[in-house]
Amino acid sequence: MKVLLLKDPKEDDCGQDPYIRELGLYGLEATLIPVLSFEFWSLPSFLEKLSHPEGYGGLIFTSPRAVEAVELCLEKDNKTEVWRKSLAEKWNAKSVYVVGNATASLVNKIGLHTEGENCGNAGKLAEYICSRAGPEKVAHPPLPRGPGPLELRQGMAEGLPRFPVGSPFSPFLLRTILFPLSWVTVCAVLTSRMRRSWVVSVFLTRPLPRLIWSSLPSTAGCTVQYGSQEPHVPI
Repeated sequence: MKVLLLKDPKEDDCGQDPYIRELGLYGLEATLIPVLSFEFWSLPSFLEKLSHPEGYGGLIFTSPRAVEAVELCLEKDNKTEVWRKSLAEKWNAKSVYVVGNATASLVNKIGLHTEGENCGNAGKLAEYICSRAGPEKVAHPPLPRGPGPLELRQGMAEGLPRFPVGSPFSPFLLRTILFPLSWVTVCAVLTSRMRRSWVVSVFLTRPLPRLIWSSLPSTAGCTVQYGSQEPHVPI
């Protein structure tokens, strides 16, 4: 059976994308098509925060893109050596939380120790952070709502640690943690018209019994009207 896999290619220790390898073990022939690209934002602001770990209680990495943003910041300003010799050690003296094992693996590669990667999603990670903080530091009233970079509850949480967040986190987190967050959106998801056209042509010209989206954003550029054709079934 053939499967169309919409995700970015990633190599494991064996030099192969783990999804393609695992699907192959079950007799599935996977064709991998990357449908997204990323544009990085706010790197100078992010680097400024990374350069002053003394002002924060830890870091929260919400995706592999947030880790990539750290690497881009350091390379662009020639601070990779400074990071390796001093900054990474200073951040390791604090809490470094991540969403997911894939993100944790990348964070480990830049010299940081991680917590919370096995929580599974942002909401569960929020619960984990709250449990680590202790009940006296968990906010009972809801946090203020609203978009944009926020430093939340700074007045109420005077003296508590602040966390630079690598990208927008779940509203659940913002409503349940008392810590003020310094929220940095480091990238935007883009879809390519050329890639979209190619994906559409694949949909319409090849018999593909199964279609796999690796994430919600990967569906953005590939909505297709099938007409009388039987629709592909997402797994």
